[in-house]
Order: sequence, then C-alpha cells, then structure tokens
Amino acid sequence: MKSYSISYILFPILLVAFLVESAGAAEGEKDGVYIVYMGAATGSSKNGHAQLLSSVLKRRKNALVQSYEHGISGFAARLSAAEAQSIAKKPGVVSVFPDPVYQLHTTRSWDFLKYGTDIVIDSRPHSDSNSSSAEYVAIIGILDTGISPESESFSGKDLGPIPSRWNGTCGDAHDFCNGKIIGARSYNSPDDDDEGLDNAPRDTIGHGTHVASTAAGTMVTDASYYGLATGNAKGGSPGSRIAMYRVCTRYGCQGSSILAAFSDAIKDGVDILSLSLGSPASYMFDYKEDPIAIGAFHAVENGITVVCSGGNDGPSEETVTNVAPWILTVAATTIDRKFESNVVLQGKKVVKGEAINFADIGTSPIHPLIYGKSAKKTDATESEARNCNPDSMDGEMIKGKIVLCDNDDNSNTIHDKEDEVRSLGGIGLVLVDDKTSGVASNYNEFPLTVISSKDAPAILSYLNSTKNPVATILPSTVVSQYKPAPTVAYFSSRGPSSLSRNILKPDIAAPGVDILAAWMANDTEVTLKGKESPKFNIISGTSMSCPHVSGMAAVIKSQYPSWSPSAIKSAIMSTASQINNMKAPITAESGAIATAYDYGAGEISTSEALQPGLVYETTTIDYLNFLCCHGYNTSTIEVISKNVPDGFACPKESSVDMISNINYPSIAVFSLTGKQSKSITRTLTNIAGDGNSTYSLTIEATSGLTITVSPTSLQFTKNNQKLSYQVTFTPTVPTLLKDVFGSIIWTNKKIKVRTPFVASSR
Repeated sequence: MKSYSISYILFPILLVAFLVESAGAAEGEKDGVYIVYMGAATGSSKNGHAQLLSSVLKRRKNALVQSYEHGISGFAARLSAAEAQSIAKKPGVVSVFPDPVYQLHTTRSWDFLKYGTDIVIDSRPHSDSNSSSAEYVAIIGILDTGISPESESFSGKDLGPIPSRWNGTCGDAHDFCNGKIIGARSYNSPDDDDEGLDNAPRDTIGHGTHVASTAAGTMVTDASYYGLATGNAKGGSPGSRIAMYRVCTRYGCQGSSILAAFSDAIKDGVDILSLSLGSPASYMFDYKEDPIAIGAFHAVENGITVVCSGGNDGPSEETVTNVAPWILTVAATTIDRKFESNVVLQGKKVVKGEAINFADIGTSPIHPLIYGKSAKKTDATESEARNCNPDSMDGEMIKGKIVLCDNDDNSNTIHDKEDEVRSLGGIGLVLVDDKTSGVASNYNEFPLTVISSKDAPAILSYLNSTKNPVATILPSTVVSQYKPAPTVAYFSSRGPSSLSRNILKPDIAAPGVDILAAWMANDTEVTLKGKESPKFNIISGTSMSCPHVSGMAAVIKSQYPSWSPSAIKSAIMSTASQINNMKAPITAESGAIATAYDYGAGEISTSEALQPGLVYETTTIDYLNFLCCHGYNTSTIEVISKNVPDGFACPKESSVDMISNINYPSIAVFSLTGKQSKSITRTLTNIAGDGNSTYSLTIEATSGLTITVSPTSLQFTKNNQKLSYQVTFTPTVPTLLKDVFGSIIWTNKKIKVRTPFVASSR
C-alpha cells in the first residue's frame, strides 16, 4: 500500500477549508456558524446564551451549536451575517466571528534530549519509569484527532489511582478509560452530523495517538516501524495521565470545537494542555477572534499551562503561529538519527540519500537511469521536465527506469512527482532537494530517495559519461549518533511574530523530525504489503515537537505542583541549550547559526528545567497591559478577564512598543533608530530553595549595539524574593542593518539563567 505522510494528505484539505472559512470572515457576508465570545465565565449559562441568541434570532430552531460555560463565556450558533452583526452590538459581547477551521501541524527523541548535547543526564524516577515519585500526578489534556486506547503506549498497568481532583469523563466511551487515559471527549463540527462520530474519541487519523504517546506514553520496549528506529518508546512524562479531547476530523479542527474542549478541560481539572494545530501563517487572526488564543488565555487564568506548536510554514520569517504571550510556542529540531537511502551507480559509487523506503530492487546498479529533462515532451518546458511535473515527460522514455528529478520550481509536491513517475512506469525516483534536508519522508515500498544539490553533480556527470547509465536505490538504514544535531527543521515556522513582534516567538524548540511514536491500528496507508499494521509510525512536524514540551511541563508540574504556568514556561526557556552534539552552536537547516527567530530560547533541557533557580513570573497585570498595548480598551479587558483588579486602567499612552516591558522570559525591542536608547525592566523570583544566593551578570551580543544592565549583580536573601533589573539598548549606528541577537545571563556558579533578546530598527 502506498503511503503518504499525513501532512501531505491533510494539509491541502485543511487549507482549503480554512481559506473558505477565512474568506467569509474577511468579507463579513457569510451565513454559517459564528462564535460569540463573551469573555470570562461569570455565572453565565446555556440558558442565558439561548436567551441572547433568541433576542436576535426568531426564525429557526436548533441554531445553538456549542455553549461555553467553564472559564470561558460564549457560544457558537448558526447565524446570518446580519444576525452576527446584531449580536456583536449587545452588551457583554467581546467579539463575533465566523467559526474557523485549523490545520494539524505535522508533516528516539527523549533519549537524545537526555544524552545528545550538553545536557546532564537526569536519572529521577519520573523520567525512566511509568510511575512518578512525586505525590502529585500531572494530567495532560490533548486537543487533537482522538486516541487509540489499545496501544501499548497507553497501558494503565502499575499506575496508581486516578487523581482525586479529576472531574473529567469518558462519556459513552467507557472502554477508553484505563487509568492511563482518564478522559476522552469528542466534539463534532456543525457539519459532521452524518459521520456518526458523536462521543467517539477514537483516532481515525493517527495524529492524536502519536502526539499523546510522545507526551505521556508508557514505556514500550522493542518499538519500531517495521524494524526501523528500533528501541524503547516512551513519553516525556510516563507517569502522567492523559485526557483526550477529539476536536479534529479529516476535515480539520473546528474553532467552535476547540473552544468547547478548552471549556471542558478547565472544568475537568487538567494541568497541561497540548495543541499540535493552528492556523496557516498567512491567515492569522487577532487574539479576540482566535479560538486557540481565547481558550488558552482562560486556561492560563485557571492555572493550566498551554503548549502549542508554532507551525510548519518555515523557513520564511514571520510565519510562526500561536503567538499569544500566555502560550508556550514550540519550534521543531532534528535528533541524532538519520534514515539513509543511498543511490548506487555503476562502479559501486555511492551517493547518499535520505528517505524512509523499503525498496526491493536489489543492491546492484542494473536499472536504467534517466534525467527527467532528457525525457521532455515536445510541448513541455525544460524546467517542467527536469522537475518531473505532471504531463511533462515521455512515458516511453521513463518506463522501467529510475528517474532523476529536480525540486526547485515549487509547483508540485514530492508526491505529485512520485505519482507522475509511477504512472509512466518508472521504477524509482532520485529527487534533488535541499529544502527538505534532515527530514525523511515515508514512501513505503517505492524506491524514492532525496539527495542534496551538492551531490547531484556526481549523478549528472555520470549520466553524461555513458550511453547506458544504470543505478539502484537501496532500502533505508538507520544512522545513529548523527552529527550535527540538533538542527532547526526547515519546515519549522520562524519569528518574529506578525501579530506582536515585541514578544519574541517561538519560545522554545524540541525534537520534531522523524519521531517514532504510537499509531492507530489498521491504517492501510502506512502498512506494507503482506505485513500487519504497524503499532508505531515515524512522522515530522511541530506537531511532534509540541508534545515533547508538554511532557516536560508535566514533569515540572509533578515535581512542583504550586508553580504557575508562567513559572513553568520560564523554567523551560531559561535553561534551554544553544549547543549541538559537536559542542558548537545549533544551526538552521541551511548551516547558518540559528537565532532566536529559529528556536526561541534554544533546545529544551530535560534536567536543568527542574532546577531553574530563578523564574520570570508573568502576572495577570502583565497580560492585561499586553492587551492594552495591543489596542484593547479597559472596558473590553474587564469583560475578557476574571482577574482584573479594582481600579485597573490601561495606561494613557499605551503602544505596541510598551509590550516589551511585560515580564516575559525573553526580550524583543523594535523601532531602535538613531542613537535613541530604550530601557526594559525584568523581575526575577528566587525559587532555588537555598535562600541566600548572589547572581552575577554576563552579556552576550553582536556588534551594532551597546547594552547596559543595572544592577550588575542580584543578591537574594530569601526564597520567593523578587529582584528587578533594567536593560538599556543603545544603537551604535544610525540604523541596525540587521536584527541583533544576544542574551543576558545570570549565574551563581551552580545555576545559569539565560534570557535571549533581539533588538531591531524595523
């Protein structure tokens, strides 16, 4: 059976759905489902929502689709554009917007995080066993495509009792709950009534199962994908419990379902929420019209850490999504494992390739080899033929041959080229592509491999040197301890944020390339001919990096139950690594040294994050001031948040540049022109547990900028003490020709607290 990575299957479907919904939102003329957002829940009920709805809607029944009552107040309903506009004018309504459809962010990881770079091995029981030594058991809520409870990764064996604070349910899916999975809810989109999916949290796509097992899967020995990547598979927090909220179907992830899941998760009592989904970079909405940002805000208000994937629209700048400051936004990196599928030419010359395939055309170079350009149809362009685009090559010349194809015109996907070569009778494909370097896609039995442009001349030279060129493509083998690793994945979305550039995004990076994790049963798309359906699968995306961070957040929460979401975020960010397994700076896929736009604070650590020493507590006032600076007025903010203190008012001169001053674990300063200085304040809280401690200062920065910090040492005398410092950025040139990256480091010799920054004249 031919296999496609789910990114190739789902992305076109979900993007089309998203574009259709977004077009309606932009034009404001679409009749359909609208979300009515009414801020924080303050005793509102489903009846109250129905009454508000009936005040403008007289003509039909069953208009109410969802009602949000826990943490969030609002509802989703079928409305005309005029009715939506009428409701938007009602008191207490923050926003009304068309129900969007989001996309999944997918195209030996935990062991690599422990051993692969400069990270100290953490041997605490919670890292390597299925039970936590801490009394507090974290609960991870996952909004995704559902879960396959029969997977070994979700065994409830040897786990203790379900936390008594848990208020969730498995609904009608009682067989889903087993002590490991303790909650399973399902949400149909308004158009899914004929699918029979009510109360069916079962995963029919595979994505949710993969994500859940990455975050909190039980240890499974001898796991592999048909013998590839064999080893122990476990989640980041094996002792944590899982609550699945199925908000996605094959048609996408409906915004109204996402908000309903957030509302239920707040009531259920989860500690961490993990979302490996989001909008395309080109269709991001304002925070008050984004169900993920809205739901995350209220979850954080209720003490829940929200972790989201940053998107797969890289490597272009300003593509990162899920950028609200109350969200922990995750980029994707590689690990030290590579899947090689090499090309062998006559004379046993080997050209290295990368892919997952189980090719069976022999190890000897006996198959005719042709360049796509050489098979050009008369009515096709040379570019079309060398890129093996549909209807560009002569089938008689392709039949029975391995075809060399370029991939530099961006007009067709790799799988489009594969389909074309296969349909013409080609028996293999060698693709020249630098963009996908480091990411091995799965082609099942078809002999397809990807080589770099620097290796392509060897094949082209050989083609030109003989009348009868021959080759073969070898099946995939695993290269372990590959160097350098990690590198930032080419697809990982980059900063700065297009919505709020004065909040540095992404926040953190984690493994998201070629990740082995549990998979749903009986998936014919990834099953080899004559084989049983695999229990594990290998896929890539920021969808895969997100649950790595969710799992680590759960480990921290289990160790320190009283820590706030911002303390957990700060601990993860301030202890991140910027060094690869060659003791050199982490690089991007291009080989250039990575910046904070690529990986935020760096690669997540699995040990130092448990002992951060100092943390940045981002308070309610910080978030309220952020909303002020983003353009919201005080009266709107009073509706949005349940924690607005008496007498709060937006600063009279709120501006986006003031966002830099919220107490965030990173710093972003823009509009630095001339030699005008800008000063930023940060406050650190001592949580090291050792009372007296003095931290000294180190500044890392490139040229073009003078940075002064006052004071230059922080002397803490007790636990939970807060001390502030001020950073002043002064350009040494009239205009910074490029953005300047660096870090402010506080250390007491045992602990290093790093704060990344970016300064820009943009």
